[in-house]
Amino acid sequence: MSIEPPSEAVPANHQDRPHGRRLARNTAIFSALTGVSRVAGLVREVVASSYFGTSGGFSAFTLAFQVPNLLRALVADAALSSAFVPVFTELLERRRRQEAFALAGALFGLILVALGAITVVFILIAPVLMPLFIGDTFTPELDDLTVGLSQVLFPIVVLLGLNGLVVGVLQAYDHFTIPALAPVVWNLVIIAALVVGHHAATGTDQFYWYAGGVVAGTAVQLGMCFPVLRQVGFHLRISFQWKDPRIRHVLVLMLPVTVGLGVINFDLVINSVLGTLVSDQAPSAIDRAFRLYMLPQGIFSVAIATVLFPTMSRLAARRDRRGLRRASGTGVRQIALTLIPAAVITAVLATPLTRLVYERGQFGPESTELVSTALFWFAFSLPFAGANLLLTRTFFSLQRPWIPTRLAVLSLVVNAVVSLALYGPFGIAGIVIGTAVASAVMTMLQAQGLRVLLRGFEVGRTLRTSVAIIIASVPLGLVAYGVWYALDQALGRSFIAQLVAVGLGLAAGTATYVAAVLALRVPEAAQVAALVRSHSGRRSP
Repeated sequence: MSIEPPSEAVPANHQDRPHGRRLARNTAIFSALTGVSRVAGLVREVVASSYFGTSGGFSAFTLAFQVPNLLRALVADAALSSAFVPVFTELLERRRRQEAFALAGALFGLILVALGAITVVFILIAPVLMPLFIGDTFTPELDDLTVGLSQVLFPIVVLLGLNGLVVGVLQAYDHFTIPALAPVVWNLVIIAALVVGHHAATGTDQFYWYAGGVVAGTAVQLGMCFPVLRQVGFHLRISFQWKDPRIRHVLVLMLPVTVGLGVINFDLVINSVLGTLVSDQAPSAIDRAFRLYMLPQGIFSVAIATVLFPTMSRLAARRDRRGLRRASGTGVRQIALTLIPAAVITAVLATPLTRLVYERGQFGPESTELVSTALFWFAFSLPFAGANLLLTRTFFSLQRPWIPTRLAVLSLVVNAVVSLALYGPFGIAGIVIGTAVASAVMTMLQAQGLRVLLRGFEVGRTLRTSVAIIIASVPLGLVAYGVWYALDQALGRSFIAQLVAVGLGLAAGTATYVAAVLALRVPEAAQVAALVRSHSGRRSP
């Protein structure tokens, strides 16, 4: 079932391939909805932080959530869809529609049984397993809270496993709207549970309301996808017939895919576990910074990688090396166009952003200092992590997942070694520096691997574009910080004043950046500008 490395020939059916305009539209829709989801997620974190600050109880919730979330990354959700989409798409490309449907139905049944059993086992062994992730700074009460919350949260593994399969089917049909909208609803359900729990419960019971909201939101997210399956022409028939060799092929692909896509979750768990050695506040502080860090990541790189992935899978199935090289290279440059300036903004405005978003209720100046320190260092990994997301999926589209898997394992080792070496003298900063270094190493090694596999990877063009983007980002940082600082001094620190100062700083910096990349004639910026002009022209009378 695995395909050969694509050739330079292009035996593609042009009519089947989504046009550039359609890709742009899908990317814009997915990016916009993902942006709304990230904002809703940020609101969720703001509400939770105002209730819990960076308390030990919140750190207990963070660890309790991260362990099932790590398993979800390994065997469910994005990992499953990334292994499933190339195989499912290849069957559709070969006009073997019924076989594709049968594969999906059998995998649905397998996920239901296997992950359901794993969930039950984990709930039983949680009192023994969870203490392995807890440092000496936790009290016995916090230990018990961590165990109890993890038992409530673990059903998300089976729910997200099923969700990963359903979303994979929708993506193979180039349907991205509901998969992007469902996380918005997920966040809204959790926010509702947080608010109700805050008023209806006291003490640690509030954290159980939070955990229950996560499980309920996950179930709603999965339920939203089912009605759309029939709309795209897919009929799900759950099957427990698992003799289809393609099931084994998907599972074999998943083995390395889980590590390749799960590296960011491994990094977060490493950071949190090491954080328990620093203080009982460090895990929740790092997690709050990570949520801010993921906002531009989700809006831009996740959208680009998700929308391009089915197209790259089709190009790989057609053995179109040139097209795949061009699609992946363009995606990396588009990610650089958005995430390099986002990294600069995040670094120069780390403290005011943290203060604006989080500092209220139980979240005070001490928490702001901890979170902004972590956020500043997270910023350096932002462009690399975004590029890694697309590069990894390029390997997956080729059904060559072991290459990024080996590189992901190496990056985890780099992360652990650097973080262990630096957390002692530098605290939270040292832990997050390990993540940044590991992300950079991963990007360089993946690009080199694809350069060999595809006999070229537009590395020179990408480096030239990145240098121009970095040059354009320098005035962005200077203007954004300067405008914020002047307004901060003039207006004070009320919420409205902070919102105006940070907002105008971001707006002024962004305008400066847009002017700079257009003046430097960065091709990807010119393409975006042309797309905007074409849409504006069509809408004008």
